[in-house]
Amino acid sequence: MTLRIHGTVADGFDTVREEFAAFVAGEQPDYEGQLCAYVDGRRVVDLWAGDGADATSLYAAYSSTKGAAHLVVALLVQEGTLELDRKVTYYWPEFGAEGKGALTLRELLAHRAGLVGTDTGFTPAELADDRQIAERLADQRPFWRPGTAFGYHAMVIGALTGEVVRRATGRTLQEVYEERVRAPYALDFHLGLPAAHEHRFRSTLPMAPTPEQRALLDASPAGPQSLSAVAFNRHAALPTDLESLPNERLVREKGPASVGGVASARGLAGMYAAAISEVGEHAPLLKPDTVAEFGQIHSVGHDLVSRVHKAFGLGFQATADTAYPFLGAGSFGHSGAAGSQAFADPRAGLAYGYTRRRFAFPGGAAPENERLVLAVHRAALAR
Repeated sequence: MTLRIHGTVADGFDTVREEFAAFVAGEQPDYEGQLCAYVDGRRVVDLWAGDGADATSLYAAYSSTKGAAHLVVALLVQEGTLELDRKVTYYWPEFGAEGKGALTLRELLAHRAGLVGTDTGFTPAELADDRQIAERLADQRPFWRPGTAFGYHAMVIGALTGEVVRRATGRTLQEVYEERVRAPYALDFHLGLPAAHEHRFRSTLPMAPTPEQRALLDASPAGPQSLSAVAFNRHAALPTDLESLPNERLVREKGPASVGGVASARGLAGMYAAAISEVGEHAPLLKPDTVAEFGQIHSVGHDLVSRVHKAFGLGFQATADTAYPFLGAGSFGHSGAAGSQAFADPRAGLAYGYTRRRFAFPGGAAPENERLVLAVHRAALAR
């Protein structure tokens, strides 16, 4: 059975539809996914495929959630509510325990805190609640000397920066995001999915690796007490199953800012379009200086958690360095474990969003994004 492609593309973006159709034709019959892109604040790609899905279907964003979290931080830095080179303890005094007192907000955002988890792990209820994560981490001894190296704070970075937001504003990061970003633009990207929208959520399906892919996964396991295991909470009494995590209603309801967002591709791309471009009657959320600051690489090299080359700006992944070198310098965004990808390329005026239902091999931005991003980028530059 050949899956039908739905949706529209603007003039000059027909090659994107062709690339999406060519990819989908080679996928399994149960594939579901969405692709959306904006150029200069105008939607130019809006495509989807999959039985039972449509453009308004919602999928687990996983770590693409971090983009929404750190757009909030960028807004607060831009207006002076937060200062990047203040110590975290200026906002959150309890954070200074166990030798963390000198860490700045800038270093925290760049994944340099060494605070990727706790010695004993989190319960499922704690992982759904950023306040509880932050309270546990305030007392935790870091896993490396803060500021000396970096490693992906996969499950906790949104709780850490979110606690700084809460201390500085009196509002949770999720509340600020709803009021300042999601609601004004009517974005289908939720940090806390209302019950009224539950029927639109498409539960994540587990990875279905080929025998060859399974062999690769089994060939490089992480030890039960490794830094990677701590960062992904696999060492807890109830180890976290990342594939099923967003299928828990409590996670979707609370929207933890590291992994708990729920979005459509329209929502992902629309948020980054709002960040860098005029959208409708709205001016860009971020000024050029803020875009440059948060997109500038702050940590690059060997990531102690993922054990591969990584590059981070402030909260965001440095998308051109880590994934798509043809993008403009200063591109920023975040991928998600099941395969989602979302970013802005300010130099091209491009905002991109992709979602899929089945957890992709090997985790992180699904490999099809390479061809889809390239097709969108080429069409955007040729317009």
